[in-house]
Amino acid sequence: MVDIRYPIGLMFTILGVLVTIFGFATISDSGLYQKSLGINVNIIMGITMLIFGLFMLFMAMRKKKKA
Repeated sequence: MVDIRYPIGLMFTILGVLVTIFGFATISDSGLYQKSLGINVNIIMGITMLIFGLFMLFMAMRKKKKA
C-alpha cells in the first residue's frame, strides 16, 4: 500500500525548490515585488513549501522503518 505522504512530500519539495530558486533569481527586480511592499514572497513561500515537503517525506520514512 502506498503512503500518501510520499507523493505529497515530493510535490511540495520539488515546488518549494523551484519557487525558492525563482525568488533568488529575481531578487534584484524591485518592480516585481512592488505590490508586496518589497517583500520577496517567493523565497518565503518556497522555503515554507520545502520544509513542509521534507517533513512529509521524513514522516513517511519514519513510519516505514517502524513497520
